[in-house]
Amino acid sequence: MATLEYYRNKIDHSQDLLSVVKTMKAMAAVSIRQYEQAVDALGEYNRTIDIGLQALLKRQPGIPSNVTDVQDGPVAAVVFGSDLGMCGQFNQDIAAFVQQQEELTNTDELNIIAMGERMDALLRADGWPVHQKFWLPGSVRGITAGVQDILFQLEEWRDQQELSRIYLFYNKKLSGSTYEPHRVQLWPLNADWLQNLAEQEWSTTCVPDHRTPFRELLAAVVRNYFSVSLYRAFAESLASENASRLAAMQAAEKNINEHLEELTTQFNHERQSSITSELLDIVSGFEALKN
Repeated sequence: MATLEYYRNKIDHSQDLLSVVKTMKAMAAVSIRQYEQAVDALGEYNRTIDIGLQALLKRQPGIPSNVTDVQDGPVAAVVFGSDLGMCGQFNQDIAAFVQQQEELTNTDELNIIAMGERMDALLRADGWPVHQKFWLPGSVRGITAGVQDILFQLEEWRDQQELSRIYLFYNKKLSGSTYEPHRVQLWPLNADWLQNLAEQEWSTTCVPDHRTPFRELLAAVVRNYFSVSLYRAFAESLASENASRLAAMQAAEKNINEHLEELTTQFNHERQSSITSELLDIVSGFEALKN
């Protein structure tokens, strides 16, 4: 039979766990905000890249086929997951999404970069060829270094294998604590998007000129496009991870509070039973002495 000491220890442990959950919930909420601000800050930078591409296409009509044509050949994929736990089905959702991609299953040569220890383990368990694994940053400041690591690896593969396609897979935050798996084709560039940029009216009467050779300048703009796309994938994935963690901590907080209420009720019941038993012993002893 459970004693008062047993219930008291259970209540203390549950309260300690509740304080940890509340701390994790607060940290997740703060982290979501900083990553959302990072995504918002990319807006102007992304607009600058669009304007640069538009200016190039205005000066030299016709989109180069080497940046838009989809060819057969090795494929690379960057899959963003999590290094930390307590984030629900975050890693499982994106791993299942990758499993559904025909573009990855129908290629003979696939190179995968796994972002996060847990994602690396999940992909390997599903039989995917993970060639490189990178750790995820703990704050916005670390994203730039992570982007550089990925770009260096992709450039190495492009030089060695002439990659035909590059995909990014990550969870994209929707609203509140919800997210959905998302895919971005990083390379080749979307021909319809470039065509739309070329057809848009220029905001002034004078289109900027350039002395740098067109292809060299286009390659520089494309590298910046790669950087901003990877940075956005990082920030949105980390925001989604913390949103999932926030939802998990909210559910855990509710369950702990319910468990604490149940333990407190049992403790009070056991305490009342103990007091009643002691009173009965005193009354019985008194009656025995009186007789």
